[in-house]
Formats: sequence, structure tokens, C-alpha cells
Amino acid sequence: MKLTRAALIVTAGALAPALLLSTPTFAADTTTSPVAASATTAATEAATDSPYDSMTDEELRIEIARILADESTGKAVAREAQEALDGTAEDMRYFLETGRWIAQDEDNSFAIVKILADPTTGKAVRREANKALDGTAADRTYFLETGRALAQAEDDRVAIATILANPNISAALRAAAEEAIDGTPEEMRYFLEVGQYEVEG
Repeated sequence: MKLTRAALIVTAGALAPALLLSTPTFAADTTTSPVAASATTAATEAATDSPYDSMTDEELRIEIARILADESTGKAVAREAQEALDGTAEDMRYFLETGRWIAQDEDNSFAIVKILADPTTGKAVRREANKALDGTAADRTYFLETGRALAQAEDDRVAIATILANPNISAALRAAAEEAIDGTPEEMRYFLEVGQYEVEG
């Protein structure tokens, strides 16, 4: 697993510019990503009566076309969707019921590898990313939807604490850092990216 991951990280680092269009964008909030779907949920839905069983070929094609038209759709999902469109009605049903979620996990895994390949990724995010990569499809979904933001807040808090540990910072910067570290994850991120430089400027 480690050798495979190392190779993936090297590949992700080399392809990073091209992947920006196909991987989930990180935000400070924890809003559910439209592209990060739980395989567990999918399996539960597939176990019940499928809404796709009664669809005509044209209706199935429309459903898949909607997925392809979604800007958040990753490369693996798009690849499998196109293959399904080129196949039979059963191929399309299989994609909508099962194949889509398998491909989504592939996209999610590669998105996490890309995070690990980023040299600016902090320790907490790196730790949780590795756990997710070693875990289940649901673990990877959780990390991209929620866990990454929580880990980023942990890294940001450590970064601000490091600033505060410096006895040579100005009184203004210390006050701003103390306010940020007691604030929300969004406020900490803003301080590190913008606020501290405004104070010093």
C-alpha cells in the first residue's frame, strides 16, 4: 500500500495543474460536496427497489447526461459515465446504481493523494488524509466533506500558537493572533492568509 501510495503521490504532484479541474475544492465550511458521495449510502439505495429499473433508455441517458454536465464530476465518474452511454441499457443502469459510486471513490482517493502531495499540507490534515486513504469509501467521503476542514482548523490553531510563542512579535500582531485563535476556523484561516500581514503592514 505504501509503495503504491508513494507512486500515486509522485504522479499527483506532477499532474497537479491538470487535476485542479477534477478534484473537490476545499472550503473552510463543512458543506457536503456534490461530488463526494458515500458508497455506504449507495449500497443501501441499491439494495432497495431501484428507480432506474423502470426507466427507458432515453431516460437513463438523460440521467447520465446530467452527471456529465455537472462541473463537479470527476474524471473517473466521467469516464465510466461515457462508457455506460456507449453500452446497453443494463450498462447504464449498472453505472447509475453501482458503477458511479465505485468511480466516485476512485476520484475521492485521487483527490486525497493530491492533498498529500501538496508540500503545504499541514500535519493534522496529512494525518487524517492518510487515515482516510487507508479506510473505507465512507471514510474518504467524510474526510473530503468534513474531516479535512476540522484537521485544517487544528493545523491553523497550531500555526497561530507558534506565532504567539514568538516573544518578538508586535503588540498589534499578538492581539490579532489571540483574537483569531479564540475565533472560528474561518477566522483563523483568514488571519493566517491575510490578517497577520495587514497588521504587520
